[in-house]
Amino acid sequence: MGQKASLPQPGAQIRVIGAGLPRTGTSSFSQALEILLDGPVYHCGTQISIGPPTEIKNWMPILQNWLRKDDRTSRAKMLTLLRRRLAGYVAITDSPGSELVPELMELYPDAKVVCTVRDPVLWETSMLHVQSLTGVWFARAVLLPLDGLRHFIPYGYLLAALWERLYGGVSGQHGRETYASHIAWLKEVVPEDRLVFFDVRDGWGPLCEALSVEAPVGVPFPRINDSEAIERSINYHFRRGLMRWACIFGVLGVGAAAFRMWR
Repeated sequence: MGQKASLPQPGAQIRVIGAGLPRTGTSSFSQALEILLDGPVYHCGTQISIGPPTEIKNWMPILQNWLRKDDRTSRAKMLTLLRRRLAGYVAITDSPGSELVPELMELYPDAKVVCTVRDPVLWETSMLHVQSLTGVWFARAVLLPLDGLRHFIPYGYLLAALWERLYGGVSGQHGRETYASHIAWLKEVVPEDRLVFFDVRDGWGPLCEALSVEAPVGVPFPRINDSEAIERSINYHFRRGLMRWACIFGVLGVGAAAFRMWR
């Protein structure tokens, strides 16, 4: 997850489709792409969690129509909405983009598909940690007063349905199986000459070779800890939510006191 939401750049078009699942170094990968491609990257987790409320609201109909994609009208609408959402960006990374690879390849036939990878056991552990932070009822209640994030629960259900359709379930007890299913699925749907697997620990070399670009001189490869970035984002939204609830209860308290005095 990145540090801030990216703004679209007029005229920019998707050149790289990030096919790696969340918690595979997608934040570092996104920042590296911004340097190499000299343009904004749409990191889904960042845009949805700390971007304007329109971000998560606009993704919901995309996922709803994807789930009905056997219907030609729904599929066409989904593609239109997806293209509109990504206008002005040079790359897309993270989920749900990593699950929409066939659709993205159709929209951007010249884009390279790069899947960030990680040890499956470590990935499973990391995903379970995220679920423990976001799955409790208290977390959901705290987010309710926040415009945009109050839609996080229905958005989460849609994303879970997408994962269920593709992999047979969400990550959790069978997380390693989900990871393996994703890799196998990519090998099925992406032509071999268009698919690259990349470990962010390998730095600029393999990525620059895959994209046929020069490695930046004197610029270290970005190292962003996805776990720390996600926890910072969650804590930030918790504080915002608690402050909003405090304001709500404060207003209610003042109103109740005024009502008692009026009586």
